[in-house]
Amino acid sequence: MLELIRTRRVIRSMTDKPVKRAHLEKVLEAGRWAPCGGNHRLLRFVAIQNPVTLRLMRKVSPGMSQRPAAAIVLCIDWDQVKVHKIPAHDRAISIDVGTAMENMMLAAHSIKLGSGPVTSFSKEALRVVLNIPQNLSPEVIICIGHAAPKDQMIMIPKKKVTWQSLTDWERYAG
Repeated sequence: MLELIRTRRVIRSMTDKPVKRAHLEKVLEAGRWAPCGGNHRLLRFVAIQNPVTLRLMRKVSPGMSQRPAAAIVLCIDWDQVKVHKIPAHDRAISIDVGTAMENMMLAAHSIKLGSGPVTSFSKEALRVVLNIPQNLSPEVIICIGHAAPKDQMIMIPKKKVTWQSLTDWERYAG
């Protein structure tokens, strides 16, 4: 597992090779198993493989530079938030989105698929394109496809980042 975490990358360049539905289902299953606050399951997923729909999504998503063969939109179900009496500003809601996204991206990587998150999009336009009801808010798009063998943007940190450089023991040392 640690090797998968270490080697996973955001993929911005993808081939046009289709993603098998069974592989997309494995990624969705990983999202289902993500930790969530109170085990309330506040998220809904919209899976897309239709090339026309993906093209329309790209038109309303300036951050969607890749041309994925599939995508999954993670949505918060505000009806479920209300049912469980969770305050709308509760950070657990956003954390649930992040844990599901990471599980899905790691699952994609484990089956040799590339993935990349997109947060720059028009929520209202995406709602229209995907027929998303008002009680759901699209929060992130995960683009999924086969990584192009070249043209990957490599992010090189200005200085080496290690767990040690990010960690203080017992108290923050500044």
